[in-house]
Amino acid sequence: MATPTTPDRARLRDQLKASGLRVTAPRLAVLTMLSQRPHATADQVASGVRELLGSVSTQAVYDVLNVFTSANLVRRIEPAGHPARFETRTGDNHHHLVCRQCGRTEDVDCVAGPAPCLTPGESAGFVVDEAEVVFWGLCPGCGDPDPR
Repeated sequence: MATPTTPDRARLRDQLKASGLRVTAPRLAVLTMLSQRPHATADQVASGVRELLGSVSTQAVYDVLNVFTSANLVRRIEPAGHPARFETRTGDNHHHLVCRQCGRTEDVDCVAGPAPCLTPGESAGFVVDEAEVVFWGLCPGCGDPDPR
């Protein structure tokens, strides 16, 4: 995994500071990993962080991911039947394409209009501010070998 360039590192430091978070090596490494590999699982993030820092506990990575999710630096998505994934694209109410076979996940811009993109027929008194849509199928690598 490539190490971030100085301007990228400065941008990541600024993101942490703007969120009121201390700048630490594990936090920078998690942000670096997720900026290079969006939709990574916690285990994938931990592996990438270890490539950058050497020894770091899986629990430390989970703790950083939880802090980042609470601070809205990272979004956690949980496609049914697949491990949770993390991404740095937050606040724009985008959606996802998920491969049923391998779990590959890709961003899809909001399907129509500003957030929440979709309006329920009945809101039961809720003030809706976000809609989560997951499109399921097979990615090009897993596509049906016998399309008809």
